Parts: sequence; structure tokens; C-alpha cells
Amino acid sequence: MHMESYHYSSGWPLATNMAQCNSAPNSDQLSPFSVPTIQTPPLASDPPSLQFTEFPLWPASIAEDRVASASKSHSQAEKRRRDRINAQLATLRKLIPKSDKMDKAALLGSVVDHVKDLRRKAMCVSKAITVPSETDEVTIDFHEAEDESYKKVKKKLKEKMIIKASVCCDDRPEVFPELIQVLKGLRLTAVKADIASVGGRIKSILVLCSKDSEDNSVCLTTLKQSLKSAVNKISSLSVATNCPTRSKRQRFFFPSHYLQP
Repeated sequence: MHMESYHYSSGWPLATNMAQCNSAPNSDQLSPFSVPTIQTPPLASDPPSLQFTEFPLWPASIAEDRVASASKSHSQAEKRRRDRINAQLATLRKLIPKSDKMDKAALLGSVVDHVKDLRRKAMCVSKAITVPSETDEVTIDFHEAEDESYKKVKKKLKEKMIIKASVCCDDRPEVFPELIQVLKGLRLTAVKADIASVGGRIKSILVLCSKDSEDNSVCLTTLKQSLKSAVNKISSLSVATNCPTRSKRQRFFFPSHYLQP
């Protein structure tokens, strides 16, 4: 029995073999052992029927649009910033006299000088004007003659001790009766008083004189304690009055069972 040997190759056929396969006869003339033809891909030199590009063109156009949009937004933001600066400079020109022909640097320098001058004036005014603080406080000290009026008072009261007392508390009708009672109890007389009331707060700066100048420390300590007690009493009265109370109008509108304790 005759055995036919076949040679098997795991690789693809070479170009020459593929060409031979392409030149094979028609299917009608093929033998049972013929190999089917394999279509080779077109070469680069062959004119393709369809052309494809490696990267599409639309991402490039989108990137260009984004760059143009970002540039436009930046220019618009810069224009708005310049408009705001020019508006602020125009406002400053209205505040500074004779600033129409000033450039920006000169205008800003004039504004800085003007603000410094206003701050200096405000400090001078704050020293001359008494402004109450938000907290209750009592300060006691020996008074030093600063202006001519105090010097004249000190000359007249050579044998008397001059005390400066500052009291800050809520503005209540009981403030002055309490202060007068404290001063009378310590045999003190008010020589001068500076009083300011703002927003429901009051501050009183009193210049006091006393005939008892033997023990100054005891007098100052007693005065401070007495004034603090008076301020605490006034504060307690303020807290009590802030609580809701029944008025005639409430008695008129509310039923009787609402008014029962």
C-alpha cells in the first residue's frame, strides 16, 4: 500500500506562493486537493477606493474653539476689572479736591495722605469727646491738671484732694441719684462732669474734691467699691426691666386667665 506524505507548515505562505494561489485555475478546474485562494491586502501604491485618516479632524476644530472662547472670556474679565478700577478712581477724585488732572499714582498718594489726616483728626476728637463703651466699668485715679480750667480749680482747692472718677453703665434714671448718694456718703463734691449718652449707654467722667486728704488710698478704694456697687445695682435694675411685664394694654387685650400668676 502506497502512503503519500504531506508536508505541513504552521506559517503563512510566502508572497510567491500566494501569487501562485491567486493565479490558480477556476473552481471548476480545481482538484479535490486544491487550496482556496487568499486575497492579499492592497499595497500602499494601489489607489484605494476609500481613504481613512489616522486622527479625525473634528477634535482639532473643537480645541481651536475652546482656545478662542477662553481668550474671549479672559479679555472680557480684564475689561470688567479695568472698568471697576476706573470707577473707584473716579469716586476717589470726587473726594480729593483738585484731583481732576492727577494721574493714578498722584491720586492714590493724595488719598493716603488724606486718610492719615482724617485718622489724626479722629484721634484728637476721640480724646476730647466722651464715648461710652459696651461694658460696665469704673475707674478711679488722682486727677492731674491738664487744661487752664483744671489748673484754676486746683489753685482754689489747694488743701483738697482732686480725684477723677469714670463710670460707664446703662443709661437709666437711677444713675444720677445713685452717684449723688455715693458722693454724699464719702463727702465728695463734683467740680466738673463730662457726660455722654449713646445707644442706651452712658459714661460720666467726674472731677471730685475731698477735704479729707489724710489717707488718699483709703478714700480711693472706698470710692471705687461704692461706685461699683452702684453700677451693679443699676445693671440689676436694667435686667429686671428687660423682662416682660404686664401693661394696661396687655390687660385690655388678653383674657383674664392669661394674667393670673
